[in-house]
Amino acid sequence: MPDFKTRRLMMVDTQVRPSDVTKFPIIDALLSVPRELYVPNDKVEAAYVGENLPLAPHRVLLEARTFAKMLDALVLQADDLVLDLGCGYGYSSAVIAKMVEAVVAIEEDPDMAKEAERTLASEGVDNVALIEAPLVEGAPKHGPYDVIVIEGAVVQIGDAILAQLKEGGRIAAIFAEDALGVVRIGYKLNGKITWRFDFNAGAPVLPGFEKTADFAF
Repeated sequence: MPDFKTRRLMMVDTQVRPSDVTKFPIIDALLSVPRELYVPNDKVEAAYVGENLPLAPHRVLLEARTFAKMLDALVLQADDLVLDLGCGYGYSSAVIAKMVEAVVAIEEDPDMAKEAERTLASEGVDNVALIEAPLVEGAPKHGPYDVIVIEGAVVQIGDAILAQLKEGGRIAAIFAEDALGVVRIGYKLNGKITWRFDFNAGAPVLPGFEKTADFAF
């Protein structure tokens, strides 16, 4: 039986801390959530590799470095309500749930959603509400949210999602630009979102977040 606890520690010590992520709540959450439980059975051995782990077409479990740096930049608070878009098998939601009041997790793949719900329940993660719905729709009825995390790359983010961010809230996304991806953190002030560069990282573009053709009237 592989020693996953040691692999978790190695992941944090070799992928996360060297990327200047040192906040205790993030490190603690990454060390306590068993990543190997939130991947398909045939990917368990690869759960702690330092790269994006493919889950389905255009879908990955973000590498620990990228995910941890996004959380670090979002400065999560204990009373935050977080929208986790594209939660896959639930790992990101389980980690975020350790640091905030509640997480609304959106997954549009029925099999992943079902599996995520089962694992979260069996792990006793009771402050995550998992909703099977198109990622581009989010979950407006549970918002607005203090924080939105997008678990994959985007070319553009529709107004339907941005409208669910609370005034003063933060959103993190990987923007696919040329060969390189850019993680930006957006801040909502006076109803508008201002984006700032945070770091470089890549991921496949999520379904529905590709550039839409401009309509001509």
